[in-house]
Amino acid sequence: MLPTSKNTSPEMTVTANRSNKVLKFLNSKKVVPYIFVSPFILSFLVLSLYPSIQAIIMSFQRVLPGQTTFIGMSNYSRVLNPTFYKALSNTSIYVLLTVLILVITPIILAVLLDSKLVKFKTFFRASLFLPALASTIVAGMVFRLMFGETDTAVANQILNWIGLESVDWRYNAWSGMFLMVLLCSWRWMGVNILYFLAALQNVPKELYEAAEMDGASTIKKFFYVTLPFLKPVTIFVTTISVINGFRMFEESFVFWEAGSPGNIGLTVVGYLYQQGIQQNDMGFGAAIGVVLMLIIFAVSFFQLILTGAFKKGDE
Repeated sequence: MLPTSKNTSPEMTVTANRSNKVLKFLNSKKVVPYIFVSPFILSFLVLSLYPSIQAIIMSFQRVLPGQTTFIGMSNYSRVLNPTFYKALSNTSIYVLLTVLILVITPIILAVLLDSKLVKFKTFFRASLFLPALASTIVAGMVFRLMFGETDTAVANQILNWIGLESVDWRYNAWSGMFLMVLLCSWRWMGVNILYFLAALQNVPKELYEAAEMDGASTIKKFFYVTLPFLKPVTIFVTTISVINGFRMFEESFVFWEAGSPGNIGLTVVGYLYQQGIQQNDMGFGAAIGVVLMLIIFAVSFFQLILTGAFKKGDE
C-alpha cells in the first residue's frame, strides 16, 4: 500500500495499486517467458500459419478474378504430371548436391580455420561470410556474365586456355545444374563454416590431449573426437540445407527468367510460380505448394530419424 498524503485522492491511490499489481504480474516468472516469446508466436501465426491454412484451402478451389469455386481434389489430380516429375527430379538432384557440398566442405574448412596452421583467422572468417550478405539476384547476374555462352566469357576463356572447348553453360542439363549448385554453395558456404567453427569451440581440449597420449593420429582425432561433438550442428545444417534446397527459386530464376530449355532448370517452386503467378492458376499453384510442403516434411522427418535426432541423450 502506497503512503497516502493529504493531496492524494482515493481514486489516485486505487489506480496506483492497480498499476503495481499489473507490474508485479508482468514481472512474475510465470509470465515473463511468454512475453519474450510472444513476438515469435505472433509472427508465426500471422506470417506462417495463417498463409499455410489459406494455401491449403485455396488448393481445393478454382480461383478466378472475383470468383472462387470449390472443386475438390481436381487440382491435386493435375499435380502428378511429367512437368512436375521433371521439376521434382531437378530439385532432388540439387538438394543432394548442395547438402553434400554444404555439409562436408564446411566441416573440413572449419577444422582448418580452427587449427594452428592458418593465420589471419579473423580475416578469413569475415571474408567467407560476406557472400551471404549479397543479393542472390545481383550475384546471379555476375555469374551469368562469368559463365556466358561467348568465347570471351571468363569461364570459357579459362577452358580455352587449358585446351578445352567453350561451353553453353545455360543450355546443357549438367552445366545448368552446376551453375545453380555453384551459386548456392558460394553464397552459403561461409555461414555453415561459422556454424561449425562455433561448435568446435565446445570440444574439450583435454580429449585431444588424451588422444595424443594414446598415439592417435590427426585423422583419428578428427573422426573419433571432433565429429562426434559436431553431430548436433551437422544435423541442424543438414536439415536447413534440405529445406532450403527444396524451397530454392532464386538460383533458377536468375539464370532462366522466362523458362529454361527443356526445363533443365525448372524446380518445384519455379513450377509453382509458373502455374500460380504466370498462368494465373492460383488453385493449382497452391496444390503444388501443399505437395511440396508434404515432401519437405517427409524428407526432413526421415533424415532426422536416420541421424538419430529423436533419440534421448543417454541412448
